[in-house]
Amino acid sequence: MLNYNVKIGLVAMRRNTTDRPRGTFLTWYSAEQRGKRFVKYIEENFATDKVSFVDNKGIGIEDLVFDDKSAAEVIERFKSEKVDAVMIINCNFGNEEAAADIAKALGKPVLLWAPLDDEYYVDGMRPTDSQCGLFGVSRQMQRYHIPFSHLPCCRVESEEFREGFLRFVRVACMVKNFSGLRIGQIGSRPLPFYSVIWNEGDLMEQLGIRIVALNFAMIEQRMKDAPTLYADEIAEFERYFSEKYTLDDLTPKYIRPMATLAAVYKHLFEEFNLDVISAECWTATPVMFDGLAPCAVYGLLNDLGYMVSCESDMHCAMTMVLLKSATLGEGKPLFGEFTVRHPENKNAELLWHCGPFPLSCKAPDCEARLVNQREWFRARDGVYTVSRIDRETGGRYVILPLTCKTTEGPKTHGTYLWGEFEDLQAVEDKLIDGPYIHHFVEVEGDYTREIAEFCKYFPNLHVDKP
Repeated sequence: MLNYNVKIGLVAMRRNTTDRPRGTFLTWYSAEQRGKRFVKYIEENFATDKVSFVDNKGIGIEDLVFDDKSAAEVIERFKSEKVDAVMIINCNFGNEEAAADIAKALGKPVLLWAPLDDEYYVDGMRPTDSQCGLFGVSRQMQRYHIPFSHLPCCRVESEEFREGFLRFVRVACMVKNFSGLRIGQIGSRPLPFYSVIWNEGDLMEQLGIRIVALNFAMIEQRMKDAPTLYADEIAEFERYFSEKYTLDDLTPKYIRPMATLAAVYKHLFEEFNLDVISAECWTATPVMFDGLAPCAVYGLLNDLGYMVSCESDMHCAMTMVLLKSATLGEGKPLFGEFTVRHPENKNAELLWHCGPFPLSCKAPDCEARLVNQREWFRARDGVYTVSRIDRETGGRYVILPLTCKTTEGPKTHGTYLWGEFEDLQAVEDKLIDGPYIHHFVEVEGDYTREIAEFCKYFPNLHVDKP
């Protein structure tokens, strides 16, 4: 199951130099004072219910790592604490050997930062060369073939630091959840949808993704057993559908089967330790279960934290995980496909699907309806990341990160938003040239920089540009 808690190891460093008197060049004292201040500030200002820290206090001299021995102690501590990422802080020049050894041993996302060297003495001396050392550290990372991120030289209290650090936290969460991803595959694909075919062997070999195959015979049996096993949950889900939506005259008889299917899927996630599900939907579920449609069920599950991609789109399932992780689990990815152009705005597109959006994403001025079991409402306004992972014909995996902002457009059925792009024709050209299809995933906020940074840590997934 996906985990949006991120534990970051903080490593304060200095170069292994001669100890010089205070007020002179590259002093231990200045590095020591900076290291304590930076670690304290980061831990006090960025720790949340989802972000925690492990530091190197007690390791090295005055809590500064500077040699092989102190690096080995950091590695041991961070492995024991199971950190998800590492931040190297050049409190003076830093130590390129120790930094690379730590990063190599841990194999986690690495953030390099040299604080602004802003102290100068009246005689012209300066106590730190933090930026200078950053280039040595980065070169050593390159020699070890270690991917890394870095923050610009800035003050720890600055907005530039805050934005860059939080971006790295989100990237670390993306890497954590995408590594060893387990995807449930329910059913096959819609018969005419060659566009959603995928390669299970490639996903395992190139991206380390494991597919857990769950056929509809299993779903049929679970639906029969569910009323006994999950009675309380089914009753809760029935109330949800009945109370949260305005129902048409076709939907009421399906409320209990919808609630039952939601309970079955929820327990499949838990039983098989799934991170996301890719499921056949309108070509299978209605046939198997007397007209039952799963659309609104997917919306409910999404709101509960269990994501299901429509129409057996495995690549969108992967993209949903990535975008939700970019929000540290707070966002709700939408399965909205490129459908029609706006009749008047040449840069606006209808991002639509038949009714699987999570209800929590509904626009406040829009009624929530269930029409023949499908949700009908418009998504709330804002800026959205619009993205898709796909596979080129030659086997290369790519991800296309786009953004749009919502705009006014004609009212329509299903779940949807009208998204305005900077240059929709360029987007259309890119999708047509490939390897993309109409299915995309949207999430509120702009996470395009996080996507590009994430790809550093997955060399077989390449960021694309329109």
